[in-house]
This record gives sequence, C-alpha cells and structure tokens, in this order.
Amino acid sequence: MILDQFRLDGQVALVTGGNRGLGLGIAAGLAEAGANIVSLQRSADVSVLAGKVERSGKRLLPLALDLAEPQSAGKALEETLREFGRVDILVNNAGIQRRSPSTDFSLTDWDDVINVNLRAVFAFCQVFGREMVRQQHGKIINISSVLAFQGGLTVPAYAASKHAVAGLTKALCNEWAGRGVNVNAIAPGYMDTDMNVALLADAQRNRSISERIPAGRWGQPADLAGAAVFLASAASDYMHGQMLVIDGGWLAR
Repeated sequence: MILDQFRLDGQVALVTGGNRGLGLGIAAGLAEAGANIVSLQRSADVSVLAGKVERSGKRLLPLALDLAEPQSAGKALEETLREFGRVDILVNNAGIQRRSPSTDFSLTDWDDVINVNLRAVFAFCQVFGREMVRQQHGKIINISSVLAFQGGLTVPAYAASKHAVAGLTKALCNEWAGRGVNVNAIAPGYMDTDMNVALLADAQRNRSISERIPAGRWGQPADLAGAAVFLASAASDYMHGQMLVIDGGWLAR
C-alpha cells in the first residue's frame, strides 16, 4: 500500500530546535508517523514536545546542547546511538536571525548567524552523514528558506546562510545519493513563529507580506509536517538534492 511508504515505525529522528516553532511542528509530525524523537535545544524545557510525542506512543530523548559549540554534533550522535542504537533521520532545523540595515550590520552578528545557520548544519550533516553512509541508509532534511531565492530586507547574514544551505544540500547529495543517503531541504515561506515576532507586530510589514501570500495567511509550524514526513520516508527514496518550497504561494507572486 502506498500509504505504508510514509510510515516511520521504529525509526529514530533527530531534530535540532525541536522544542519550539518549526522544529516542534516537524518533530510532532515525525512522531505521529512512527519515529522516536531526539530533540536538541539549548533550553531544558521540552514539555510541549514531550506531550505530543507521548500521545503518539513514541519515545523522546531531549538533549540540551548549544549548536554553536564545536562538539555538539558528536555529542548528539553519541547520545542518540547510546539511547536507541541507530539514527535514521536528521532534521537541521534550528536557526537564528539578526536584523539590521546592511550598512550597520555587525560582524559579530554575521558570525553568530553563520555559525548556527550554516557551520552547525554542515557539522551535523558531516557527523550524522558519516554514520548514515556507514549503515547505507539515512535521510537528511535541511531547513532553508524562501530567502534562498530572494534577498529579504535587513537580513544579509540570514539570506546568505539560507542560500548556502541550499548549495550544501546539493553538494552532499552529489556525494551521498549513491550511498543510501538522501539529502534534501525544505524552504519555508513566512511563518508564524517567534523568529518573526517583530514582523508580525509591524502592522505595515505584516499587511504587505500577508497581501502577497496567495493562501492569504502566514504559515504555521504544522504546515511543514507533511513535507518532513515525506522526505523522511521511503516515499521519497528517489528524491535527492531537492528543495521543497512551503510558502502559501509566496514565490509564485
């Protein structure tokens, strides 16, 4: 049955930033599809995610690690294998944002954004990809953005990092597609999350963005769950190096 190809029963998925925002929506969707969840975040509070995973009858391993720390990827893999003995899915979701006109954008902010949004993504892809190549099986899902196609306003580091994540996804696909590892990405549009609180609160910017979205609303974290389950499942086994845009039609305008 085709629907059976979307099931993730017995698999193990690590989601960075899985306790809130887009990561929470993705992790909850993967758990509903049958996966056990490892959630990595700086905060120890995973109560909301824990409730969702528990209702799905799956196990949750929360890891309080800082993505900016060079050893976090290795520690995350070690703890995942210790707890579950395997890893099947990696979702590089966690990211940060800094807003400022480019004439004033500080190099400190630039480094902070690039370190989390790009350097850490590569580190996790490398460490987990090495294990997946060894076992000849794995699904890596990187979270990019519609700003991988556009430049945005006052977000030069974020836009650069998301363009780079798109390129990294393709580069790793070229190396690992023939070795049992699928590397793909999701590009969300404007989403109703903590990262966009300032935009949501700015009446003029909120209105201009909303009016351009054909779907007529900002996205919600749950809107990414279906795409994540597809990319994590056997249904996408012949899909490599692609970026699924989930934006309510934003780019079509």
